[in-house]
Amino acid sequence: MFLSVFDMFKVGVGPSSSHTMGPMVAGARFLDMLRAAPFKAHGVRASLHGSLAFTGVGHATDRATILGLAGFLPDSYDHDKAEAAMAQITADKQVTPEGLPALKFDPKTDLHFDFGPALEGHANGMILMATDAQGDVIAQETYYSIGGGFVLTEAELTSGADTDEGDPVPYPFKSAAEMLEMARISGKSIAQMKRANEIARGCEESLAKGTARLWEVMNGCIERGLVTDGILPGGLNVRRRAKGIHDALIAERGMNLTAPHTINDWMSVYAMAVNEENAAGGQVVTAPTNGAAGTLPAVLRYYLDHVPGAAPSHIEDFLLTAAAIGGLVKFNASISGAEAGCQAEVGSASAMAAAGLCAVMGGTPEQVENAAEIALEHHLGMTCDPVKGLVQVPCIERNGLAAIKAVSAASLALRGDGEHFVPLDAAIETMRQTGHDMHEKYKETSLGGLAVNVPNC
Repeated sequence: MFLSVFDMFKVGVGPSSSHTMGPMVAGARFLDMLRAAPFKAHGVRASLHGSLAFTGVGHATDRATILGLAGFLPDSYDHDKAEAAMAQITADKQVTPEGLPALKFDPKTDLHFDFGPALEGHANGMILMATDAQGDVIAQETYYSIGGGFVLTEAELTSGADTDEGDPVPYPFKSAAEMLEMARISGKSIAQMKRANEIARGCEESLAKGTARLWEVMNGCIERGLVTDGILPGGLNVRRRAKGIHDALIAERGMNLTAPHTINDWMSVYAMAVNEENAAGGQVVTAPTNGAAGTLPAVLRYYLDHVPGAAPSHIEDFLLTAAAIGGLVKFNASISGAEAGCQAEVGSASAMAAAGLCAVMGGTPEQVENAAEIALEHHLGMTCDPVKGLVQVPCIERNGLAAIKAVSAASLALRGDGEHFVPLDAAIETMRQTGHDMHEKYKETSLGGLAVNVPNC
């Protein structure tokens, strides 16, 4: 099994990888289908189902779908161009993607939210349609946004196209047990095995440049969040807090007033900075999703800025180790909040961050696996209940607490010798089963939990 670090970590746009990035990618894929079609389309329509309908407006799914059908992509997203395009589409009632004629599309009538049962394949389903000059549907495709910006057609989901079918890699582990056994036999670290797999599918130079860019975008997101204040969009009137907390932490330095636990505030503020940027629709990196995008960058920034002996040369090892763990979770369970609750998003992020930190602090493969297990185990059962469908409450603070848990998990693992009672594979399988058994209202529908027990305005 192989899932590239650049699949697990994608540069994109907030507020949601599954609800914003996924529909945008689906729109782009549908345009590619129309470009290759033997017929001429005159218009397009979209129907959103399941979680994409229930929390679609709060997650900007409607906007992302429209922009996807206009030719926008998450990794090259330009906010100003998107704003101009949305205004033009609203006025002209058409989209003008490159390589196709102008296509009739009225956002008020051609984008439908279906609040009935979800489509069978996944909680995040959408149907895109092409119409002829009379408005009759002449082609359609069903897409599923399965978390982390990954998108599959109905046929791909049914056929298992989500599995890896590329060239063989030297360390094709599908479970944590296999990963540890390969590490023992080869004498390599998890990062070294992951690096060898990446190079087998690409090259060393592109890996180095790509991981450097990932951290550049992650850290840039932290920096923007630490200096920006104001009210987040969406109607909840949630005030950005990262800048105020960061300013206070800076002011307290050197005053001999800082309690030891203040380090938790540093971890939280890094994570909150990212997730406030995400909530505002800014550029983020899925880690493994947008809703959980702050946890891993916060732990990596904590390592670089606060851990004695930390070195930027270890960033790649951190990301590769984290990606290896994230790949195991995705392959054997889920990273989708709509499919398995927030345990699949922030729980996975915490496990990935714990593994990365443990690795760069000298942990053995067994200690790294233990760190990931500790972090994931203590997020099991966490629901996804965004208030008003916005990735704000409780999501922003939740990333900060997940970062603290990740650091604690790595520290505990490093205090041991790698032997522990619950294997990571068991924690991942438990998460899968828990997500399967979890009531739908607790899986990114905003129909349960905090979403119905606090005021929405």
